[in-house]
Amino acid sequence: MAFLTLFLCGAAGGLLGGMGMGGGTALIPLLTLFGVDQAAAQGINLLSFLPMAALALSIHAKNGLVKRDGLLFFVLPALLFSVPGALLATCLPSAALERAFGAFLIVLSLFRFRGAFAGRRSLRTRN
Repeated sequence: MAFLTLFLCGAAGGLLGGMGMGGGTALIPLLTLFGVDQAAAQGINLLSFLPMAALALSIHAKNGLVKRDGLLFFVLPALLFSVPGALLATCLPSAALERAFGAFLIVLSLFRFRGAFAGRRSLRTRN
């Protein structure tokens, strides 16, 4: 049963990650729902992200969907700040990581929710 559960969590994360929608937003909550500690779930997500991102990036690049303009200004700060972020995550208790990730998901969903209605408004004004 544990293998099937982990397999299905990985499939959900891979599907969303391959589409560029952030597989970790599904994978981390799914893993924690099935008893995996928050810090371990985040580590599993990071490890699974590497091959998934490499494969998805090559497919999206072949289809001309990757913009290279300004990429360096995005990648360099992300790399630099990933080190202190990882060190901070190792020092924080799992409960703090759970709350921070939950708050992140709530804020993200509010932005997406607002964006969905903003798109509808702009469609109505065009018609």
